[in-house]
Amino acid sequence: MRQIEFEKIVSTVESLCIASAHELPADVLTAIEDALQKESNPAAAKILKQLIENAGIAKGEKIPLCQDTGLAVVFIEQGCEVFVKAGNGKTLFDAINAGVAAGYKNGFLRKSIVADPLNNRKNTGSNTPAVIHHEIVPGDKLKITVITKGTGCENKSRFETFNPTVGKEEIIEWIVDVVKQAGADACPPLIVGIGLGGNFELSCLLSKKALLRNLQQKNSDRFYAELEAELLARINSLGLGPQGLGGDTTALACLIETAPCHIGSLPVAVNIECHSHRHKSAVI
Repeated sequence: MRQIEFEKIVSTVESLCIASAHELPADVLTAIEDALQKESNPAAAKILKQLIENAGIAKGEKIPLCQDTGLAVVFIEQGCEVFVKAGNGKTLFDAINAGVAAGYKNGFLRKSIVADPLNNRKNTGSNTPAVIHHEIVPGDKLKITVITKGTGCENKSRFETFNPTVGKEEIIEWIVDVVKQAGADACPPLIVGIGLGGNFELSCLLSKKALLRNLQQKNSDRFYAELEAELLARINSLGLGPQGLGGDTTALACLIETAPCHIGSLPVAVNIECHSHRHKSAVI
């Protein structure tokens, strides 16, 4: 059984939070550059150029890509042959939250988390607690993925349970309408994560996990790969364009993840991400 020190996890999460705030992933930058080459609207093309310039400045000068440095969503894949060496009753989750707090403090990132959602919305002052999704997998490694998710796009995400008798077209129309209703508030061009199947909570989780996929990577299932392409074309035909000011580029990608579901339902979740799609991973 392999052990990983508590502080190693803290320092890794800290670095991931800081890097994700400043460095746009290469696949996202490539998608914006490709969109610029295809964009027919001059105003939209100008905005795409500005997004590319913004990414360069953020990385070079260590300035956040967006002033909303987000809620830290952390995905953990823990090998079944590895454990965290902590002490004093502390756990892996404690290490993650300590890393998030350190990252937001030492990276001078905006802290946006309130302790109580309704009664007393007092800022925790540390951008914790993080939202943590933990999974046990084979092996002796620990994979940590951090998404720093802004609220503008997150607020526009939606869930719906359909009857299993609905056709593909009805699902497509609903997803496209979710994006249409999000409009400029979600800061397009967007990345659209879609979860199909499972149940209420699993479909929503799948839609967020879909955002972790490389934007240039097609779904491994031909049916869903074609559905992703059709959805992207339909969404871009809305003409919302970058920042909702018109153009060909409303979305950079549509990414679908699926799970088996009950015979009596068809859950569908859409998790919208803005162009500032900030996520980083590390394997310990």
